Amino acid sequence: MRFGTRTIRYAFAILAIASAIPSLAETVQWPIRTTPRPMTTDGVPHIQIGIKPVPELTAELLRRVDGLHGVEIRNTVISLPGAKGFWLVDDLSLARPDVIVGGREFAHVHPDGSLHASLSPDSARAAVEAGWAVFHPWSKRRPGWEGFVMIYTPSSADELDVVFQLVQDSYRFVTGREVN
Repeated sequence: MRFGTRTIRYAFAILAIASAIPSLAETVQWPIRTTPRPMTTDGVPHIQIGIKPVPELTAELLRRVDGLHGVEIRNTVISLPGAKGFWLVDDLSLARPDVIVGGREFAHVHPDGSLHASLSPDSARAAVEAGWAVFHPWSKRRPGWEGFVMIYTPSSADELDVVFQLVQDSYRFVTGREVN
């Protein structure tokens, strides 16, 4: 097969552009969490052990999540009594409906302040490595759940900021939309 000079130049231009764009795996980073990782159960219910929530931080997280476009705070349909689900309204299209555990609940916060959320597998690995999360015990049992994690209870306003960024990341992953 013979290629002309224009075709070869075009191919090299495409390669140069492609090599300048970092892959998603290289760009997913979370700051290192400095507080100790809580112990968690190995089964369901998947909960933290011995952690007390900071009610003001949980209230602030719920306030922030309630401000996301197309998200309603509802009682959970899949978690423990008292947990609050982050529900995507019906007219909001979903890019990844396969990663939602139940209904249109893309994440939920437990009474202890920890959360379960669906992240991209790369983001989930980065969050686990940085100390913000642990994989759900069932994350390897169902296609699409590779990024299903428990995000630890925030213990300060700075930790809450990162936890909310993780929730926003989950929203982007599930909906395919940028955060408003």
